[in-house]
Amino acid sequence: MSTPTAPRTTLPPSPAPSPTTAVRGSRLDWRVRFAVLAVVWGFSFLLIKVGTEAYAPFQVALGRVLFGALALLTVLLVRREPLPRGLRTWGHLSVAAVLLNTAPFSLFAYAELTIPSGLAGICNATSPLWGMALSLVALSEDRPTRRRFAGLGLGFLGALTVLGAWQGFSGIDPRGTALALLASLCYPVGWIYVRRTLASVPGSPVALTGAQLLVSTLQLTLVSALFTTAPAAFPLWPTLAVIALGALGTGMALQMQYGLVAEVGPTTAQMVTYFIPVIATTAGVLALGEELHWNTPVGAAIVLAGAALTQARPGPRRTPARTTG
Repeated sequence: MSTPTAPRTTLPPSPAPSPTTAVRGSRLDWRVRFAVLAVVWGFSFLLIKVGTEAYAPFQVALGRVLFGALALLTVLLVRREPLPRGLRTWGHLSVAAVLLNTAPFSLFAYAELTIPSGLAGICNATSPLWGMALSLVALSEDRPTRRRFAGLGLGFLGALTVLGAWQGFSGIDPRGTALALLASLCYPVGWIYVRRTLASVPGSPVALTGAQLLVSTLQLTLVSALFTTAPAAFPLWPTLAVIALGALGTGMALQMQYGLVAEVGPTTAQMVTYFIPVIATTAGVLALGEELHWNTPVGAAIVLAGAALTQARPGPRRTPARTTG
């Protein structure tokens, strides 16, 4: 779950959406679409949990990218937009698919076998922290500042609070939590790769992301065939959860966010990230009966505050007026 402007969720920073994209996405007020997007992405972790009740994690990830790809390819078909061309471009898209879809989607599904969906959502919110740390090394245009270093430290403190470090991480499955944190790390790594290889590739964001999800579908089809057995049945609710996870959370949500970025700008659009763990935790408690201790919401708030600081950019420096005489 991410935006086209910072390494927090699942899509590459493709070229800015065209004005046509903005017009098509602006039928509803942007605040309504912002709220819908936050709810859809917040509920994604609940849908993963429900999906894993009947399907193997690789199969949940496969259904997610499959239905997400179908949703975006339908948009391209209606618009009569072509997929990207060039062997080199598709090669880069294959790597991006591993880093931004195949690996993190699978890791989150495996993580939620043993950890609550709300904790997975909070782990997802650490992506900006990983991204800030990595960008200082990999991206020369990102310069360290005291504010961003403070955000990194604050986010780390929030993560320790969520995990209950003072009580020896009691009650937290270390393997599942590690998988969720590793999944959140995949996003900024993928973003850095995409910024270096695909930022100048022609084509709309929907076309590039649709192609990326198509490649991820092929990757996960192969992985699922090798490491899982075909499901013997297709229970209603887990099946609907996987379909909704792909078509809504990975297809419609990305399309909706491109419209938000074009209409209100990336800074406002990316703030949806800070609502996701709140909604994910609330959904897990109310719908799945997951336990909620005081350190979870408090730690989540600290993580989000740290993430917000790491994303802050210094304003333009004012040049003092030169006087004569």
